[in-house]
Amino acid sequence: MNMARVLQVCVGTARPLRLPGGRTLLSSIGKAPVAGTVMARALGLDGDEQADLNVHGGLQKAVYAYPSEHMAFWREQRRAHGVSIFDEALPPGFMGENLLVEGLLESALWIGDRLHVDGSACVLRVTAPREPCGKFTAVMGFAEAARLMVREARCGFYLAVDAPGVLQAGATLRLTPGLRGLRVADAIRAKWARHRHG
Repeated sequence: MNMARVLQVCVGTARPLRLPGGRTLLSSIGKAPVAGTVMARALGLDGDEQADLNVHGGLQKAVYAYPSEHMAFWREQRRAHGVSIFDEALPPGFMGENLLVEGLLESALWIGDRLHVDGSACVLRVTAPREPCGKFTAVMGFAEAARLMVREARCGFYLAVDAPGVLQAGATLRLTPGLRGLRVADAIRAKWARHRHG
């Protein structure tokens, strides 16, 4: 695996989000980059909120990371579905990610892998893929977004904070393998198949 790094650290607060059909829910999916360092603790990043603790947050989903390599795909999909007529960049935090990362793809990352943040005591552990929800579909602006996230395994991944420490944009991430039983890409497809047939 090539060297991985943090491109942006993002946090956000819970705000109303309008869903298709006009319903409004409280959501923290919209996040924004932070300048300087941010402390990562057992329950997440300082300054970050989670609106629905049933699916986000907690010890096993304290931090959400998303690969920057997927952003061009989503930009093109939004254009193809008529959401945006311009080739506009999706800003950091748009996917709801706390960490916009480079060099960590779901097909090459395994549940249980650890990420050591160089220059910090922080150690993060991969725990689960992100499962798309109605809030994600609302933000993306087209109905097929959730299905595409799963089919393409462009889901990003949740992290537990095994050791607290600071995070900042530009930090290098050093991977140490876990048990290597299940790739993140396979985990999202397996979970989605259970939901569909369960």
